[in-house]
Amino acid sequence: MSEQEATNAQPAPGQQKITIDMPKELTAVYANVAFISHTPAEVILDFAQVLPRTPRGKVMSRIIMSPMHAKMLHNALAQSITNYERQFGEIRLPTHLADQFFRFPQQEGGE
Repeated sequence: MSEQEATNAQPAPGQQKITIDMPKELTAVYANVAFISHTPAEVILDFAQVLPRTPRGKVMSRIIMSPMHAKMLHNALAQSITNYERQFGEIRLPTHLADQFFRFPQQEGGE
């Protein structure tokens, strides 16, 4: 959702309108890898960046949220991707790309 959409969004009947401020000094971060883990109380999303021809990546941002908010994010992201593909066409993924970039990191000892 863009900053203007967030500002202009109308609350559903019976809900309070909430204004979200976007700090001017906020820096956008590019990530092309994500690691997802969880505890009974939270879901942890680590967004990392791996650059071509480099042997190491770097976690750029960590987001921690409740399982309920993670599921709401999942639903919102699915709807956004559906809208994107309706406008621009299907997003095609190379075979096994998701397995390579969106899985648990390998543990020491090859597990």
